[in-house]
Amino acid sequence: MTSYEHAVAATQGARDYQEDTAAFRLYGAAAFRVSDADGSDEAALPNGDGGFAVLADGMGGHTGGALASRTVCEEFLAAALAPEADDLDLPSRLKAGLEAANGALAAKVDDNPLLSGMGSTLIGAAFSNDGVQWISVGDSPLYLYRRGEVAVLNEDHSLAPELDRLVAAGRLTEEEARRDPRRHMLRSAVTGEEIDMIDISRRPLALEPGDYVVLASDGVETLDSVEIARIIQGYANDGAEAVAKAIIRGVEALREPYQDNATVLVVRAMG
Repeated sequence: MTSYEHAVAATQGARDYQEDTAAFRLYGAAAFRVSDADGSDEAALPNGDGGFAVLADGMGGHTGGALASRTVCEEFLAAALAPEADDLDLPSRLKAGLEAANGALAAKVDDNPLLSGMGSTLIGAAFSNDGVQWISVGDSPLYLYRRGEVAVLNEDHSLAPELDRLVAAGRLTEEEARRDPRRHMLRSAVTGEEIDMIDISRRPLALEPGDYVVLASDGVETLDSVEIARIIQGYANDGAEAVAKAIIRGVEALREPYQDNATVLVVRAMG
């Protein structure tokens, strides 16, 4: 049996509002957590044999973005854990969660046209004895830490990969690509309309004791993967809460003048 430890940490960065939400619910238990509106939430979640994690980075301003991310998380978990989903496999539950989240945003825009334009990224992950499976839309990264190294598991649905391909082709310099104002434009998001691009894992990724899976909003990418790996390695033996707090402290320590909201939901495989 594989058990998991969970923790959330967040910062508003240079913003005066928080548009990120992160949540986790154990199978058959009400372990639900969101980052507080002021970005100060740093919370450990109980151990368990598995569950669903979700992180959403909202867009649409103070009201729309915050509402979108919270709605996405709540509706995703409600659908993934609904009694009628009991007969579904985990990939089908992940898809049902995404569909419910997208439908809920459509309903809110229909009820209040002033919310038109709001939306959110989404990472949904299912943890079980088989490991982790995921579904994602947008540019929020899903990291795997294992034995000192970090890998990104999901696709990036922003323009960043396209700009990086132009660098590889010699049509842009690395500096031009990094500073391009289009870099963080999304090619796909949860908005209540048809979703253009969805990344879903083909099979469970088996996890080893000591592995960490990190769901993050793109504000965490102020740190590069090497630095994230270094931070996790330094606190890995102290558990998920210590790792989550350390990553956010690392983001804040850089004092980026335009720092975006940054949120992490850290899941540790306990064996």
